[in-house]
Amino acid sequence: MNTELRFIGRIETPYETLDACPKNIRPDGPPCALVLEPDYAEYLTGLEVGQEILVLYWFEDVDRSLALQRRFGAPEGPLLGTFALRSPNRPNPIGIGTLTIQGIDGNRIEIRGMDCLNGTMLLDIKPAMGPDKLASIPPVGS
Repeated sequence: MNTELRFIGRIETPYETLDACPKNIRPDGPPCALVLEPDYAEYLTGLEVGQEILVLYWFEDVDRSLALQRRFGAPEGPLLGTFALRSPNRPNPIGIGTLTIQGIDGNRIEIRGMDCLNGTMLLDIKPAMGPDKLASIPPVGS
């Protein structure tokens, strides 16, 4: 089994500090970009402006040992299990967001409203699959 992760690029955002970062994806947020390594440009073939994509990325400088946490902004709130939260502090600090493609140029995808620092490592991009899209997929074996 190969468990090696390959970062495919970086995310450009206007955020240089954690204090400046929003705590969640904001579709109406500022312009951002997914900038893939040049070798991955061809992997974008078939993606289209207006399409929703899942973006997976790697949070750095997080606490990977927290089993229980409080929601951001709720210092007196109940302790919740890490898997019940969207906190970046988790055993595998993978961020995920659904965003709409604003533009594509070579190895660059323009999007809006990421919730990570400028330069965050990009793990993967996949077409988003909401219930409306799942209904159009033929059953296996048909």
